[in-house]
Amino acid sequence: MRKFLKWFLGSILLLIIILYVTDYNYILKGIRVVYLTGHTTAFIDDYKYFDNRSIENKIVQNWPEASTYNSIKPTQRLDSVNNALGTTAFLIIKNGEIIYENYAPEYTKDSKTNSFSMAKSITTSLLFKAIQDGYIKSLEQPITDFFPDFKGEFAKNTTVGDLASMASGLNWEEHYYSPFSMTARAYYDDEIGELVNSLEVNQASGQNFKYLSGNTLLLGMIISKATQKSLSEYLSQSFWRPLGMRQTAYWQLDNVESGIEKAYCCIASNARDFAKIGQLFLQNGSWNGKQIIDTSYVKLATKARFKKSPQYGYGFWLSNYKTKQLFSMRGILGQYVIGIPKDNLIIVRLGHHRSKEKINHFPKDFYIYIDETYQMLNQI
Repeated sequence: MRKFLKWFLGSILLLIIILYVTDYNYILKGIRVVYLTGHTTAFIDDYKYFDNRSIENKIVQNWPEASTYNSIKPTQRLDSVNNALGTTAFLIIKNGEIIYENYAPEYTKDSKTNSFSMAKSITTSLLFKAIQDGYIKSLEQPITDFFPDFKGEFAKNTTVGDLASMASGLNWEEHYYSPFSMTARAYYDDEIGELVNSLEVNQASGQNFKYLSGNTLLLGMIISKATQKSLSEYLSQSFWRPLGMRQTAYWQLDNVESGIEKAYCCIASNARDFAKIGQLFLQNGSWNGKQIIDTSYVKLATKARFKKSPQYGYGFWLSNYKTKQLFSMRGILGQYVIGIPKDNLIIVRLGHHRSKEKINHFPKDFYIYIDETYQMLNQI
């Protein structure tokens, strides 16, 4: 037994040394945050295990509740899917009023959970705001105006708009389940800046859609450099306070010292506050009579840039479903804020899992939530 323990501890020590020598020591943090907490991958409540920066709110503007609030009942199919996939929050907002909301046990209106890639829509919204505020010239401004030494044959021809529309040509590896991937490093490493600065644009930009989280990481760094503010501070100033968010939110950082936000993911907030971002775009960028985002940017964000890639605009996922055009913020574990302009409708779903099966670039459950929402609205 003593020999086995010595061998075992020695092997562990050797593995740790190898990880540090090969610069994969971030995997140790992944093991600590994920496996030692009883999970097998990133999870919706994991913000507590990372450094965060506050996104401050101020004066709360409560969501209006419809006169028929929670008088409708979930369909049997919705209940079944919610139970199977671990839905923690489900909201239906019609004509700017909450018609229905429900939370899983242990979750409430105030429960913060990880946005995952819904944050990409928010980061792109900050880009639009930075252009309006004069910090960035336009969507056509080259990334080398901000990072002159950015590497790659096509770097000088790559624009901030290319980053926002996932058309950069960046040599990023988008892989969610390999611990050695760039995506895993960005999630658990404490030096995001080093990772981004190691990238290069090795393919022509502005030609094709290719979903890469590295695009949004670089975009976030550009916005922060242009505004001379952290993304969290600028988000608070631009949206969180003007929209009267219910709570202060948190944005995960690589570490406290350098304090770079994970711009491609990881805003911890509640369902009602996430819904307000969708409602802002549903209202063409207007809120309480003030134009927070110019209507032209809302239209640009919610229209496909490339005809051959109709599923994505600038920061938002898009679909034409049953004659209804819709836009969506979307996270990897089934985080959705779905906007359907034709019916002045917002659907919010947060939870632990999503369908593995895909239909037209979307997980199958995405369309189930839409179908069952319309079935529920028929009860009114």
